[in-house]
Amino acid sequence: MLQIHQLSQNLYSSSRLLIQLIQLSLKELNLTYPQFLVLFVLWEEDGLKVNEIGKRLYLDSGTLTPLLKKLEAMNYVKRQRGEADERTVHVELTYPGKSLQSKVKDVLDSLNDKFVETSELHLPELNHSLSNLLAGIETLKKSN
Repeated sequence: MLQIHQLSQNLYSSSRLLIQLIQLSLKELNLTYPQFLVLFVLWEEDGLKVNEIGKRLYLDSGTLTPLLKKLEAMNYVKRQRGEADERTVHVELTYPGKSLQSKVKDVLDSLNDKFVETSELHLPELNHSLSNLLAGIETLKKSN
Protein backbone atom coordinates (compact mmCIF):
# COMPACT_ATOMS: atom_id res chain seq x y z
CA MET A 1 0.00 0.00 0.00
CA LEU A 2 1.41 3.37 -1.05
CA GLN A 3 1.83 5.68 1.89
CA ILE A 4 1.34 9.44 1.71
CA HIS A 5 5.03 10.08 2.38
CA GLN A 6 6.03 7.83 -0.54
CA LEU A 7 3.59 9.61 -2.82
CA SER A 8 4.88 12.96 -1.61
CA GLN A 9 8.50 12.00 -2.23
CA ASN A 10 7.75 10.66 -5.72
CA LEU A 11 5.75 13.75 -6.66
CA TYR A 12 8.44 16.07 -5.30
CA SER A 13 11.30 14.30 -7.07
CA SER A 14 9.41 13.89 -10.34
CA SER A 15 8.30 17.51 -10.27
CA ARG A 16 11.81 18.83 -9.66
CA LEU A 17 13.30 16.75 -12.48
CA LEU A 18 10.52 17.61 -14.93
CA ILE A 19 10.83 21.31 -14.12
CA GLN A 20 14.61 21.09 -14.69
CA LEU A 21 14.02 19.49 -18.12
CA ILE A 22 11.47 22.14 -19.07
CA GLN A 23 13.76 24.90 -17.79
CA LEU A 24 16.58 23.64 -19.98
CA SER A 25 14.27 23.73 -22.99
CA LEU A 26 13.04 27.25 -22.15
CA LYS A 27 16.57 28.56 -21.68
CA GLU A 28 16.97 29.21 -25.42
CA LEU A 29 13.95 31.54 -25.20
CA ASN A 30 15.36 33.32 -22.13
CA LEU A 31 12.36 32.28 -20.05
CA THR A 32 12.37 30.88 -16.55
CA TYR A 33 9.92 28.17 -15.56
CA PRO A 34 7.84 30.51 -13.34
CA GLN A 35 7.67 33.07 -16.17
CA PHE A 36 6.51 30.30 -18.51
CA LEU A 37 3.78 29.31 -16.04
CA VAL A 38 2.43 32.87 -15.89
CA LEU A 39 2.47 33.15 -19.67
CA PHE A 40 0.81 29.76 -20.01
CA VAL A 41 -2.08 30.89 -17.79
CA LEU A 42 -2.46 34.03 -19.92
CA TRP A 43 -2.32 32.04 -23.15
CA GLU A 44 -5.25 30.03 -21.83
CA GLU A 45 -7.16 33.18 -20.81
CA ASP A 46 -5.80 36.65 -21.45
CA GLY A 47 -6.67 39.74 -19.41
CA LEU A 48 -6.74 38.20 -15.95
CA LYS A 49 -6.34 40.00 -12.66
CA VAL A 50 -3.17 39.31 -10.69
CA ASN A 51 -5.13 37.50 -7.98
CA GLU A 52 -6.77 35.25 -10.62
CA ILE A 53 -3.36 34.26 -11.97
CA GLY A 54 -2.25 33.64 -8.40
CA LYS A 55 -5.20 31.33 -7.71
CA ARG A 56 -4.47 29.27 -10.80
CA LEU A 57 -0.79 28.90 -9.94
CA TYR A 58 -1.16 28.80 -6.14
CA LEU A 59 1.11 31.85 -5.85
CA ASP A 60 0.62 34.99 -3.79
CA SER A 61 0.94 38.51 -5.19
CA GLY A 62 4.31 38.96 -3.47
CA THR A 63 5.68 36.16 -5.63
CA LEU A 64 3.79 37.13 -8.77
CA THR A 65 4.59 40.85 -8.81
CA PRO A 66 8.34 40.44 -9.53
CA LEU A 67 7.53 37.86 -12.23
CA LEU A 68 5.04 40.20 -13.86
CA LYS A 69 7.44 43.15 -13.65
CA LYS A 70 10.11 41.09 -15.40
CA LEU A 71 7.67 39.89 -18.07
CA GLU A 72 6.57 43.48 -18.56
CA ALA A 73 10.20 44.61 -18.92
CA MET A 74 10.60 41.86 -21.55
CA ASN A 75 7.52 43.32 -23.32
CA TYR A 76 5.50 40.09 -23.00
CA VAL A 77 2.76 41.50 -20.79
CA LYS A 78 1.33 44.84 -19.77
CA ARG A 79 -0.19 45.60 -16.39
CA GLN A 80 -2.96 48.09 -15.79
CA ARG A 81 -4.48 49.23 -12.53
CA GLY A 82 -8.25 49.04 -12.34
CA GLU A 83 -10.09 52.32 -12.75
CA ALA A 84 -12.75 51.51 -10.16
CA ASP A 85 -10.29 49.97 -7.68
CA GLU A 86 -6.58 50.81 -7.98
CA ARG A 87 -5.68 47.77 -5.89
CA THR A 88 -6.83 45.59 -8.80
CA VAL A 89 -4.23 44.97 -11.49
CA HIS A 90 -5.16 43.45 -14.86
CA VAL A 91 -2.52 41.63 -16.90
CA GLU A 92 -2.70 41.31 -20.66
CA LEU A 93 -0.39 39.77 -23.20
CA THR A 94 1.35 42.06 -25.66
CA TYR A 95 1.82 41.08 -29.29
CA PRO A 96 5.33 39.69 -28.55
CA GLY A 97 3.85 37.78 -25.60
CA LYS A 98 1.19 36.25 -27.81
CA SER A 99 3.76 35.45 -30.53
CA LEU A 100 6.00 33.70 -28.02
CA GLN A 101 3.37 30.98 -27.53
CA SER A 102 4.17 29.23 -30.82
CA LYS A 103 7.92 29.30 -30.07
CA VAL A 104 7.37 27.81 -26.62
CA LYS A 105 5.03 25.21 -28.11
CA ASP A 106 7.70 24.13 -30.61
CA VAL A 107 10.34 23.81 -27.90
CA LEU A 108 8.06 21.88 -25.54
CA ASP A 109 6.64 19.67 -28.30
CA SER A 110 10.16 18.43 -28.91
CA LEU A 111 10.58 17.66 -25.21
CA ASN A 112 7.14 16.03 -25.14
CA ASP A 113 8.07 13.74 -28.06
CA LYS A 114 11.26 12.64 -26.29
CA PHE A 115 9.35 12.04 -23.07
CA VAL A 116 6.74 9.89 -24.79
CA GLU A 117 9.44 7.90 -26.63
CA THR A 118 11.33 7.07 -23.44
CA SER A 119 8.39 6.51 -21.11
CA GLU A 120 5.63 3.96 -20.91
CA LEU A 121 3.37 6.59 -19.39
CA HIS A 122 0.35 7.91 -21.20
CA LEU A 123 0.42 11.62 -20.53
CA PRO A 124 -3.33 12.33 -20.84
CA GLU A 125 -4.17 9.66 -18.26
CA LEU A 126 -1.36 10.77 -15.97
CA ASN A 127 -2.47 14.39 -16.23
CA HIS A 128 -6.05 13.37 -15.43
CA SER A 129 -4.90 11.43 -12.36
CA LEU A 130 -2.77 14.32 -11.16
CA SER A 131 -5.67 16.75 -11.66
CA ASN A 132 -7.83 14.49 -9.50
CA LEU A 133 -5.07 14.34 -6.89
CA LEU A 134 -4.80 18.13 -6.87
CA ALA A 135 -8.56 18.47 -6.39
CA GLY A 136 -8.40 16.00 -3.50
CA ILE A 137 -5.54 17.87 -1.86
CA GLU A 138 -7.42 21.16 -2.26
CA THR A 139 -10.44 19.61 -0.52
CA LEU A 140 -8.27 18.33 2.34
CA LYS A 141 -6.60 21.70 2.73
CA LYS A 142 -9.94 23.52 2.92
CA SER A 143 -11.22 21.12 5.58
CA ASN A 144 -8.18 21.69 7.85
